[in-house]
Amino acid sequence: IIPYIHVAGTNGKGSVCAFFSSILKKEHMRVGTFVSPHLVDFEERITVDGRMIAKEDVTRLGNYLLDIDFGIGLTMFDYCLAMALLYFEEQQCDYMVIETGLGGRLDSTNAIGTPQCAIITKIGYDHMAILGSDIADIAAEKAGIIKENGTVVVEQQDKRAMQVIEQEAQKRHARIITVEQSDIARCSGYALRLCGTFQWENAAAAELAARYVLGKHYGGLEYEDKTEPKREETDLNDRIKSALEEAVWPGRMEIVSKEPFLLVDGAHNSNGVDALKESLMQMYPGEKFCFFMGVMADKDYDVMIREILPLAEEFYTVTPDSDRALQASHLADFIRKEGVEATELSGVDEIRKHLKRDTKNVAFGSLYFIGELKQHRI
Repeated sequence: IIPYIHVAGTNGKGSVCAFFSSILKKEHMRVGTFVSPHLVDFEERITVDGRMIAKEDVTRLGNYLLDIDFGIGLTMFDYCLAMALLYFEEQQCDYMVIETGLGGRLDSTNAIGTPQCAIITKIGYDHMAILGSDIADIAAEKAGIIKENGTVVVEQQDKRAMQVIEQEAQKRHARIITVEQSDIARCSGYALRLCGTFQWENAAAAELAARYVLGKHYGGLEYEDKTEPKREETDLNDRIKSALEEAVWPGRMEIVSKEPFLLVDGAHNSNGVDALKESLMQMYPGEKFCFFMGVMADKDYDVMIREILPLAEEFYTVTPDSDRALQASHLADFIRKEGVEATELSGVDEIRKHLKRDTKNVAFGSLYFIGELKQHRI
């Protein structure tokens, strides 16, 4: 099997995959990356060196897989993963970067085998109907990607979530590399194209994992002191820094227009909105924003709204194109009851005429919503 890196967590998985893939690409590795969901095109889920799988290959591999009797009922996600693995094999990838779909322990990505390194990003409250409503229960599902004698890089966590991860690692005789404040501070000095203060920690997680994996790959550059690189590692460190600065991840704290100003972010749960709020406060201190929001009905949208309200001048709400979407009228009613002006729009295409010129506009709430917005080239 192709060596792979396995990424789980509630928020930041896609960004970490983008950072890590960029580092491997900089090292002249052929890297296949599997993520979900997509923003605009299905092909975004499966890329090699940043290039999306061709539609013809999706059709060819999809038909091949549909003709196989697996003896069990597969989900769409399972078929997507199988397609990605076949494609990466065909493309003779040196490494794969694989993002979990949901949780980790029971996720189909967990059946691939033992990864070179696992990464657990920020854990928070999401998909609670499936993963549980307690942070420790959710952490237990995410920690399910830790393998026997494996290595896992872990971002800073809620105390109870960290305890669960440490217990699982101990049980599996696995090594934990924790993202320290000094690692985040180092990455805060990088000129990252991915905006948002929370991206510093995602970059740090990818960097630590890359140093470990590349150390094994090159032999002799084993992960040791993160603050005092050896002389022979200096070039590698420069390349990692350069790769992190070149990484892109659409739809996450992305400024899609400067006149009028429009920033889009895929924040779709309370933890994501908290990170969005902190980043906006740091990037644009003292400013208020015009928010455009579309959200799924099964999300903690009440907590999300209350989190971002102090920064809101007004809201416009949209119903995303999904069976799970919360109606824009319901969302606007809730916001008005919280004391902020809110107007429901009939569709994403209406956003353009409501963008403010004298206030920064921010769209968030769902990756489906952000995907639609980008598709309309707003």
